[in-house]
Amino acid sequence: MTILTMHQVDAFTDRVFAGNPAAVLILDDWLPEATMQAIANENNLAETAFARPNGNGWDLRWFTPAHEVNFCGHATLATAHVLASVHRVRGDMEFVTRVGPIRVSQLGNGYRLDLPAFAPEPVEALPPAIAALFPVPPRALFRNFENVFAVLADEEAVRAFMPDAAAIATLAPLCFGITARGENHDFVSRYFAPSAGIPEDPVTGSIHATLVPYWARELGKTRLEAFQASARGGHLGCELAGERVLVTGQAATFMKAEIYLPE
Repeated sequence: MTILTMHQVDAFTDRVFAGNPAAVLILDDWLPEATMQAIANENNLAETAFARPNGNGWDLRWFTPAHEVNFCGHATLATAHVLASVHRVRGDMEFVTRVGPIRVSQLGNGYRLDLPAFAPEPVEALPPAIAALFPVPPRALFRNFENVFAVLADEEAVRAFMPDAAAIATLAPLCFGITARGENHDFVSRYFAPSAGIPEDPVTGSIHATLVPYWARELGKTRLEAFQASARGGHLGCELAGERVLVTGQAATFMKAEIYLPE
């Protein structure tokens, strides 16, 4: 039997029971892919992150309960938090991922993620099943390589939106986000990924790699405050820095566990 240590961290929050939970395993080397997927499915969290040292930094992979994903922000933040708080890694950390290098800097009260920016691309129309979910048509539509986004009239419309998981899943392999100007933040959002086993993601760092360029253009500013208006909720400090998006947040460890893998 192989025994591994796993931490569960709430990301984009300064306290447990808020933000977005992610499981983190720091490995000497990858486990078989089927085993990593089985662990993520067993955890049934939005993401389980696996990291291994590569000599200069860390290789990092992310798995939802359904499959491996190309990009995840909150589980990257959670991984950096485990490396800093448990493994006593100091200074900047660089992660090699499917979307290229991601650097995480330690701040006095949190972490800053240096993410690739993915410019919003226009979308002409939503599929009828998803368009029918909106009593008032969205003000704008755009997408990136993995998501479609709808811009709603205001924050109240974002909070009141009632998702239909079956309808949203028809976008697969794409997932779906909604956003609007915020009342107490520059913008708010919610995010739905039922085809990845995530009916609604509590706080999603990766979507801000596209939301920040969009709202920076709309609002005429490069520093923005964002809030993901899920039931758990999460605050993100954001900055558009050329071809990169900087996202700042805190994290809190909820659990340390031993998991037991059959030989």
